[in-house]
Amino acid sequence: MLLTDLQTIYERDPAARNWLEVLFCYPGLQALLFHRLAHWLYQQKLPFIPRFISHISRFLTGIEIHPGAVIGTGVFIDHGMGVVIGETAIVGDHALIYQGVTLGGTGKEIGKRHPTLGSHVIVGAGAKVLGNITIGDRVRIGAGSVVLRDVPSDTTVVGIPGRVIRDNNSTTNALAHGKIRDVEAEVIRALFERVKALEKQLEKLENPSHHVLPSSDCDELTYNDNGNNSDAVIEEFLDGAGI
Repeated sequence: MLLTDLQTIYERDPAARNWLEVLFCYPGLQALLFHRLAHWLYQQKLPFIPRFISHISRFLTGIEIHPGAVIGTGVFIDHGMGVVIGETAIVGDHALIYQGVTLGGTGKEIGKRHPTLGSHVIVGAGAKVLGNITIGDRVRIGAGSVVLRDVPSDTTVVGIPGRVIRDNNSTTNALAHGKIRDVEAEVIRALFERVKALEKQLEKLENPSHHVLPSSDCDELTYNDNGNNSDAVIEEFLDGAGI
């Protein structure tokens, strides 16, 4: 299993240069090694020691994995600082988890209360996957997303709360987070265009004999309280200005 972990890291991290560096300088790998020992002792119903091992692992790596969590083979926790994986969480084979990810619960339920991740799932930095939900195989969860519902396989989830995008392209690089659609911006842009069209129709109704300027001229004549072109300000926001 250690060889599988090392191979996975070499395949997914271009910064990995030799096995000695990976073994001693990759906290994600170290956390998994601690967890496998703690998980085996947990299955033997040994009190205290599994949680203590988990606590030591958290202190050394910054990654908290409850001994009861089930972690598959080939899982890679990249960087990993701040990752939290709950007691009843299940992580499928070859999953990729970035720093700041939480696989947690939503309350004080008893029993299965943490998420189940399928195989080849990618969870972006800072994403929160909460509750007893199921994430299908080959799902990509965008950085900073909050997922509260089941996600079907071969989809992408973005936003707060997470929304499913059903047009995954298998040829797209799974690590290209910059190419993930911004659903919120798309919706805002659509609403913005709809408002502009309605404003033109209203102006025609109010002034049937008045010549309506082209949209480009109307944009130049629309200003906010600060004297700025309000339409241009909205366009800049939609295009990600200042981000």
